[in-house]
Amino acid sequence: MKQQQEITYQLDLFNQTGQEVIRPFAQSEAVSGALPTKALQIKGAGEQERALTHDLMGAILCHSNIRQAYRQVKQNKGVAGIDQTDVGEFSGWYAEKGEILISKLQQGTYQPQGVKQVEIPKPNGGKRKLGIPTVTDRIIQQAIAQVLSPIYERKFSDRSYGFRPNRSAHQALKKGSEYVEQGRIYVVDMDLKTFFDVVNHDRLMYRLSTTIGDKTLLGLIRKYLQSGIMIDGVVSQRTEGTPQGSPLSPLLSNIVLDELDKELERRGHKFVRYADDCNIYVRSQEAGERVMESLSNFIENKLKLLVNREKSQVCQVNQTKFLGHTIQIDGNLSIAKKSVERFKEKIRKITKRNRGIKFEQIIAELIPVMRGWLNYFHKARCKSLLKELDSWIRRKLRCYRLKQCKRVFTLQQFLKSRGVETWQSWILASSGKGYWRKSGCPQMHQALSIKWFDEVGLYNLSLNYTRFNN
Repeated sequence: MKQQQEITYQLDLFNQTGQEVIRPFAQSEAVSGALPTKALQIKGAGEQERALTHDLMGAILCHSNIRQAYRQVKQNKGVAGIDQTDVGEFSGWYAEKGEILISKLQQGTYQPQGVKQVEIPKPNGGKRKLGIPTVTDRIIQQAIAQVLSPIYERKFSDRSYGFRPNRSAHQALKKGSEYVEQGRIYVVDMDLKTFFDVVNHDRLMYRLSTTIGDKTLLGLIRKYLQSGIMIDGVVSQRTEGTPQGSPLSPLLSNIVLDELDKELERRGHKFVRYADDCNIYVRSQEAGERVMESLSNFIENKLKLLVNREKSQVCQVNQTKFLGHTIQIDGNLSIAKKSVERFKEKIRKITKRNRGIKFEQIIAELIPVMRGWLNYFHKARCKSLLKELDSWIRRKLRCYRLKQCKRVFTLQQFLKSRGVETWQSWILASSGKGYWRKSGCPQMHQALSIKWFDEVGLYNLSLNYTRFNN
């Protein structure tokens, strides 16, 4: 039964501990507790289930949910939207305008602002378009996602892993490896063309309406789907797609592609999907080609999405990559060549010899990049590769340190200070070789040894890989 509440929201900028909080004052205690619980206790099916979601806006605007959304957006940081309001400025704005905002949202009169479009390079070339909503709209979308996510989680396929709580890329890779170990060594690698740009709004809204009975919420979501894009100061209307970069997009993408999951399950296929990256595992090339043709027709004719036929393929699992890895015929994981090259490109940018910053800062910048990369790829069999990468990174650093010395005498004095004999230091310092060749000479290995790099805290990939897998 729909509850009627009148809620006045106030932002208490700092509590006694100095932390920012969003604190509402409600006439009913149901606002802070009972309403979200009831709204999320989805027990029925069909119309009964839909009836229980008639007042989701009450759960979304509940003070604990808004506060959690605010904290999450603040933690994610991110740039300002088209209104140039920073996340840190939101608290002051909300203290004055929060009550008006909540009232508009409850009445369905709130109008989202446009999103700022930015382009970032894709790993495989080209540009990815991101839509950056304003801070206010990010918080509202995050609040919506927090309420809808547990409702849809019970509906989603067990073989969908992207953008879902308690699920990860590692789990998706493990499931794919299990299928390969069962003899399904061929993969149908489906690539959806510009997925976030071509989602059909009407189909998505219909899918939402079969579960959500709150018309005010449905109207708000449609407004977010259609919110304009600002390019060069001009806002243009969006007619299809979802604004990639908003907190609500991951959930909406899973709702759209859940229809694909259900079709694959109905046909009895063994598959793994992570966001719009879907792999179906089969036993032969011929079976894979039949699946590819059939599913392409389903995706384009039923889901109204586009299959990138140039990038989609049927092949043995070790001839393609999935989530940056390659699954070998025996089911073991290796790191895809493109993933290694992208990692090396990041290292090259950090160790670029003309940056003109302190050597210690270069090492400090390398550490989080190396640690994060290994955290993701530590389940692959790659110990020999990691030893090569460690050696290559140390050589890049020796090269950078050589460039810092600039003059012959300065280099000779540096080598001597690091324990290299005088006559050997002069040989290298006066050599006409380039920096890269000099960095591989014994004198530089003695001056900047592996032990020295360990002492200054350079992250060791191969050593930490061993720790991960012991």
